[in-house]
Amino acid sequence: MGDPKRSKKKWRGPRHPWRKDILQEELELLGRYGLRNKRELWIAKTFLSHIRRHARSLLGLPEEERKERERELVSKLYNMGILDNPHGTVDDILNLTVENILERRLQTIVYRRGLARTIYQARQFITHGHIAIGGRKVRSPGYLVSREEENLISYAPTSPIAEKAEIVVGRR
Repeated sequence: MGDPKRSKKKWRGPRHPWRKDILQEELELLGRYGLRNKRELWIAKTFLSHIRRHARSLLGLPEEERKERERELVSKLYNMGILDNPHGTVDDILNLTVENILERRLQTIVYRRGLARTIYQARQFITHGHIAIGGRKVRSPGYLVSREEENLISYAPTSPIAEKAEIVVGRR
């Protein structure tokens, strides 16, 4: 985990912070995905840039080594849920956008599955401890949900919201 006194930044801000088109695009993404601030967006962009850099570095390797490492990277990204195809290529990785990363956040998945009415309510449910993955509470809206964890997302067993949801489902 590392020394807590020597924590590293997980994000890098934009190179040109005052360009109107970038500001407008960032603001739109903040609203669509219910992000708290631009730092959360920059974390996703930095994560994507690391993935893309790794994919570009594979292009310079010899053919046999490249195929093996490419297969490893594609399977890792498929298991994370970022890639849709388990037999993808470097081109598929290089075509990824920041939206692909933001779609895998716990906050977005909770909203998309209908556990919350709005994207902002999804964030509130997560931070207040009403959402669990496999029975374990997760309080970080920016948690990247893997493909195998996606079906395990539900209300926390001790949450009063879970009791209300059972009552509403039971009446129908």
